[in-house]
Amino acid sequence: MIIPSNSHLQIGSLLFEGVDQIDLTGPFEVLSRIPDSTYRIYGKTAEPVRDLKGLRLTPDAALADAPPLDVLHVPGGFGQESLMEDEDVLAWIRWQAAGARSVFSVCTGALLCGAAGLLQGRRATTHWASFHLLPFFGAIPVNERVVVDGNWVFAAGVTAGIDGALRLAAQLRGDEAAQAIQLYMVYAPEPPFDSGTPETAPAEILAHARQSLRSITAQREETARRVAARLGIAVSSAATS
Repeated sequence: MIIPSNSHLQIGSLLFEGVDQIDLTGPFEVLSRIPDSTYRIYGKTAEPVRDLKGLRLTPDAALADAPPLDVLHVPGGFGQESLMEDEDVLAWIRWQAAGARSVFSVCTGALLCGAAGLLQGRRATTHWASFHLLPFFGAIPVNERVVVDGNWVFAAGVTAGIDGALRLAAQLRGDEAAQAIQLYMVYAPEPPFDSGTPETAPAEILAHARQSLRSITAQREETARRVAARLGIAVSSAATS
């Protein structure tokens, strides 16, 4: 449902050490341009952090200073793993999601939402390397680039955050507003290779990528199993194969 344009929106993104910056900055390009809205970035503290490749990023304020948000954006990245059992962050996500008009998860931000107990029974997606972990959080995995479930929008990973943010902008302010943002961004991708998903990437490229992510994926699975036990979610081996 499109929100009336005279209704000002408070939009906020979670920032943390080890975020994948494009999970944050891709959607930022869209969300910060939504008409009649205020966009801010919130961290555990107001101190700068670095993304997983070292880019320095600074929050506008600490989590404790954030107002109730109309739109909550939860990005992913390797640093998500260290927050999976951080009750301060998980409680903040739960509190904001409870009152938000929309929740937007990008990449492994879905795992954070899952650790907060918010994915049970929801259709969701996440980065392909962690897609098999969604059942540990009670989610219904959907292998699509963008998945909409009620007032939740999930983007599969990294650049998919731009697509999801445009979908969200259209929900909030209508198709024309989202199209105007897309035009301003000159967002008309023409990738030189068809290697952007496990289904289309050459087998040797996919094998190398899986190997490079093997350690973090195993760590995420261990954490997901602990979260499932905490939430009382039983997961069959077939659901995660």
